[in-house]
Amino acid sequence: MNAKIKWLRNQLISSKLEGMIISNPVNVRYLTGLSEEGFFIVAPKENIFVTDSRYIESVNRNLTISDEIVAYDSKNLSKYDYESIFTTNDNVGFEENYVTYEKYKNYLHTYQVNLMETEGLIENARVIKDKEEIENITKACEITDKAFEYIIRNLKEGMSEKDVAFEIEKFMIQNGADGLAFDSIVAFGENSSMPHAVPTDRKIRKGDIIQFDIGCKYNGYCSDFSRVIFVEEVKEEYKEVYDFVLNEQEKLSIMLKDGSNIKTIIKDRETDYKLKNYEVLHAFGHGVGLDIHERPILRSKQDCILKENSVIAIEPGVYKTGKFGIRIEDTFLVGKSGCIRLTHANRDYTVVKLGK
Repeated sequence: MNAKIKWLRNQLISSKLEGMIISNPVNVRYLTGLSEEGFFIVAPKENIFVTDSRYIESVNRNLTISDEIVAYDSKNLSKYDYESIFTTNDNVGFEENYVTYEKYKNYLHTYQVNLMETEGLIENARVIKDKEEIENITKACEITDKAFEYIIRNLKEGMSEKDVAFEIEKFMIQNGADGLAFDSIVAFGENSSMPHAVPTDRKIRKGDIIQFDIGCKYNGYCSDFSRVIFVEEVKEEYKEVYDFVLNEQEKLSIMLKDGSNIKTIIKDRETDYKLKNYEVLHAFGHGVGLDIHERPILRSKQDCILKENSVIAIEPGVYKTGKFGIRIEDTFLVGKSGCIRLTHANRDYTVVKLGK
């Protein structure tokens, strides 16, 4: 049997649940490898993927005997079929953080069961990556590194933020990515002071600082990466902030390791910010996997222990409202003695000259 489904069945048994209805498409993909639209049921007798006529052929092509998953077209399932999946009044798990109230009521009516919260059971399991997951994330990171190297060699006079973002996306897809992990952030000059700036028609200028925050997906798994570069020159006002941010990322990459307490480490970083009179506008990082933002979140309110083979993005940043911002981010694999960087682009001052 599929190892992840076998694990889930064991977890459900220990929780005295007869099965689980999984509707979050990311969790469905994690368990089954299927990206087609539908939902997944772990039932007492079988594992069922329910889709519709648009996807049933594709699903059946992707399933193997070893998956031990039966696919059904929802149109071919009667009310009797649904009710027979579980025994009436069985305790069945569901994803309380994902399911709407309307869907919750529909489940009750359709399956005639007692729905029980599972408290992020699958999301917690996704924190630790297996070999194949790490390989997929590593490949996504390689494509992202290449995209960054490509774009900084090909910046030209007259390009807008939108132009640059488009070139990055095109390069990633042409070099093996499924697509973007999130909408690219490309922010020139004063726009870099906004952590989640949206690319505009603002054109590149000499003296600009440029903030990049980019990532792609490979076999569904994400990369996350941020750098700033400087057009023609590095202004003195940028250097102190850049050095501080880079130093904070270095500290985190050494201290965050198997067994470390996130709360304690992030509190120390927040103290560094206070001493410099800098404001902390966002978390210092987050888990990365099938979702671009997964558990754990690197905040001082996150009182949890980091585990080996977690994949995290570490992204300290400092932002001067209306002037500029600097964020340096890499995707890391958590190890026994520290973090291993999976994105490898240069972190020194990078000065570029514009092509014609």
